[in-house]
Amino acid sequence: MLLEDLRRQVVETGRKMVEYGLVAGTWGNISARDAQTGYFALTPSGMDYLQLAAEDIVIIDPEGHTVDGQRKPSSEIRLHVAIYRHRPDIMAIVHTHSVYGSTCACAGKAIPPLVEDLVQIAGGSVDIAPYALPGTDGVAANAVKALAGKFAVLLENHGAVGVGENLADAFTVCQLLEKSAQIYLFSQLIGGAKILPADDVKVMHQFYKDQYGQR
Repeated sequence: MLLEDLRRQVVETGRKMVEYGLVAGTWGNISARDAQTGYFALTPSGMDYLQLAAEDIVIIDPEGHTVDGQRKPSSEIRLHVAIYRHRPDIMAIVHTHSVYGSTCACAGKAIPPLVEDLVQIAGGSVDIAPYALPGTDGVAANAVKALAGKFAVLLENHGAVGVGENLADAFTVCQLLEKSAQIYLFSQLIGGAKILPADDVKVMHQFYKDQYGQR
């Protein structure tokens, strides 16, 4: 895919992230990877998502070096580099600071597999990556480990990350994560959440990967 197309997609996703209330201010970050070069388009540091233009998006090589763009890249560049390095199946990353997801992250509570749509796309529970200082190799390493083969992770005392085969999928993961975190918290108030059987979770995730939608 042309890098300019990726830049435009990242800008559009940033606006959606604001529209859906998944971030406040300039926090969070987004990237999308080119399959041929391994380069990825990454949001710049500290810029308003509603004011971003395609030329503000920075192009990064697999080692984390800027290869095109005039802006300073997101401070969480290490997180994106590490996920792409360890997950060749992942082509897009959306990092949010959504309210309910971040509530679970701050409480150190994984989101259990209790809602069918989330487990279908995310692959099960959304686990906690232990706290590390933002923007560090520690955050990146902890996120990669907690993400494992899944498509979502919570960063303790920080926020949430959704990944996917493209930006649309990664963004949907973040939407479903936030909805499921809200359902989980409300369920705890009225007697406790009921967890889906592990075998059913595997079946539903496999169905999503192989058969869901217009395959």
